[in-house]
Amino acid sequence: MTATDKPTALIVHGSDITAKRIQTILRTRGWNSTISIDGDKAVDEYVKMKPSMVFMGLNIPTLDGHVAALEIRESDPSARIIFVVSRSRMQKARDAAYSAGAVAVLTTPLTQSDFDQNWVLMNGPVPEAPGLADLDELYPELDEIEEKTPDSPNGTNTGDLPPLPGLPPIENLPPIPGVLPIPPLAEPKKKSRKGIIAILFLVVSGLAGGTIYLLFSN
Repeated sequence: MTATDKPTALIVHGSDITAKRIQTILRTRGWNSTISIDGDKAVDEYVKMKPSMVFMGLNIPTLDGHVAALEIRESDPSARIIFVVSRSRMQKARDAAYSAGAVAVLTTPLTQSDFDQNWVLMNGPVPEAPGLADLDELYPELDEIEEKTPDSPNGTNTGDLPPLPGLPPIENLPPIPGVLPIPPLAEPKKKSRKGIIAILFLVVSGLAGGTIYLLFSN
């Protein structure tokens, strides 16, 4: 059997350890596999590869594993999906498996015996995916999100709001009550010409008197 004749699997998981463990177990069974850590890209990868199985986690970047599984089932109704989760997330994985029509749910840490015990189930009939009916609500279109702008919580643009009704023009607004008008600053008083002449006369008289005193005192 050549490499091109081997069955293929797509592994979509947020844990590198778990993804490589699945890859190792599949290799012992003669399978080829590709690992993806991006939920959105994994959907495109599935369309390109058309693998025989998809091993899917729940906590995946860019796209939740449940939604990614539904996207894959929408592109291919016969897609065979196996959820791989920790025991603490088992109930959520079962709900996602029912919604996306997964064939099995495996828990980590994975062992070879886990695959052996569930291999028949993993290759069994593919159930219906009732969650496809709610896919638009789980993963809304981008144009619906862009209808809301950051300017306003209800999606309206506050840049072009009309003026508030009932307000008169600024020039007709009444004065604010309780605020007294500021009086104009008083101009400095100008000295009269007569006052200046009197001051000069006193200065000259004082100088003349001092001079005469000095002359006679010697």
